[in-house]
Amino acid sequence: MHILMQRLIQKYQDEGVTALDDPRILRVAPFDVMGTPVELLKQFGGRKGFEKAVHELQSALYEKAA
Repeated sequence: MHILMQRLIQKYQDEGVTALDDPRILRVAPFDVMGTPVELLKQFGGRKGFEKAVHELQSALYEKAA
């Protein structure tokens, strides 16, 4: 799994962050040391790719919880 996605899962577990698809989350720890938000978004092919990946992640998390 992509390291950024692992960090998003950890952030969700630790803090209950619900707006994971908001790119502003990439400005706070631990993402701020991984690169700029623009650099991180590029890893997903841009903002749309990032949002898609996060929505798929959220769907998978909620599916396992149900």
